[in-house]
Amino acid sequence: MLRRYPDVGEPLACEPITKGLLNHGYRVSTTSGSYFLKHHLDKKHLGDPSGERAAIVRQHRATQRLKSLGVPVVPPLADARGETVTVIGERCYALHPWVDGLHRVGAELTLAQSRRLGALLGAVHTGLEQVMAPRDGPRAPSGRALGHRSPDAADTFALIDDLLNAARGQDGRGAPRDAFDELAVHRLVERRALLERHAHRRPPTPDGPATGWVHGDFHPLNLLYRGADPVAIVDWDRLDVQPRAEEAVRAAAIFFVRPVGELDLAKVRAYARAYRRAAGAGAAELAAAVHRVWWERLNDFWILRWRYRLDDRRADPQFPAVSALAVWWTREYEAVCAAFTE
Repeated sequence: MLRRYPDVGEPLACEPITKGLLNHGYRVSTTSGSYFLKHHLDKKHLGDPSGERAAIVRQHRATQRLKSLGVPVVPPLADARGETVTVIGERCYALHPWVDGLHRVGAELTLAQSRRLGALLGAVHTGLEQVMAPRDGPRAPSGRALGHRSPDAADTFALIDDLLNAARGQDGRGAPRDAFDELAVHRLVERRALLERHAHRRPPTPDGPATGWVHGDFHPLNLLYRGADPVAIVDWDRLDVQPRAEEAVRAAAIFFVRPVGELDLAKVRAYARAYRRAAGAGAAELAAAVHRVWWERLNDFWILRWRYRLDDRRADPQFPAVSALAVWWTREYEAVCAAFTE
């Protein structure tokens, strides 16, 4: 890999980066400094290396253009042939400058920093609006929604039954039950009751939310801070055209969730006001996004899917707060909506 980059020096060490659930990355030390080597694992184009490469090149172009607008991003280095993607054995890699920084969750942010976070995401959305040309991919007509359907409670009820069997040890696996399984059973039964009570509130297929290019995965592990300042937004694998305000709501629900499963609404309010100003988003757009993301969370059991269907427990530590948030959000729905829209 490094032989393609004559200016980066000779390799000295290569250490895997352990943070994150889905990415493979390495800190590479050479005689000229440190670099981040990213192994792209996007499954969207699995079996089609040329299609995957084209998608990664599009991501790279986006970050190069955003950097010219002053957005804190870290575009990849170009090799001796001017290319930013290397394909080795049908695997795609890219080499980036190394950026020293820390990940910070919402509890570590002040109100002023929460406002800055919202303004930053707004700048990402407006910046992408400027730099993504039509040739970069499909776009909804006139910037409108693509008709994404919200989850169907009937499907969720079937999933809950399946997951309950697994959590109760009735799926034939024979694994001993533990405290996580007990909590999973409690939350699944609780969630089924909530869905039965609120099934009539399923959002309709959208025909109006403004859409645009979004980062697609804006959360604390994809944002690096140096002191109080954000210095790098990383991991652009999910760059896509989606309802913009929904990304803003999803990000807040990750940054500002407390361990007990409640949102810090004061920080959400500061963040959302700054986002609305920076992105030019109205209160009605945010209110619709809050409703759709709330319903999405009420029907979502991705952590339990990983544990019981894939035997993958990496996300287990997130389950207590994530599962409690759906319950709290339902109870405090009006207050949450007000924090995003007032």
